[in-house]
Amino acid sequence: MIRNYEAMGLLPAAPRTDAGYRQYGEADVQTLRFIRHARDLGFSLQAVGQLVGLWQDRRRPSRDVKALAEAHIRELDAKARELLAMKATLEHLVRGCRGDDRPECPIIESLASHAPSSGGCGHHHPVPTKEAS
Repeated sequence: MIRNYEAMGLLPAAPRTDAGYRQYGEADVQTLRFIRHARDLGFSLQAVGQLVGLWQDRRRPSRDVKALAEAHIRELDAKARELLAMKATLEHLVRGCRGDDRPECPIIESLASHAPSSGGCGHHHPVPTKEAS
């Protein structure tokens, strides 16, 4: 990933030893830690690039940082809703599965009924889910 960070301009290219190993200074290590923490929070590489730029600009307006974080929160909320919908669908299917020695399984049947057929147009029909409150 470090090569990618360098290629994206998130991190300056490090000088190399005669053996070809990269040498990083303390500022580079701090930048890598910053990037790692931003990635751990789920920021995209594009957003990380913006955040690194803002972090390095000591005259930055904090409203710009806050706007990026708020946009990311909205993205996380959307992903959380999607995950909860998937979970509800799976819970519904699991409740309908007997889990015995017979081959009938609503989980498999649901997956098969929503898979595109070999000659199909690729449309998919969502599994009805119970609304999460």
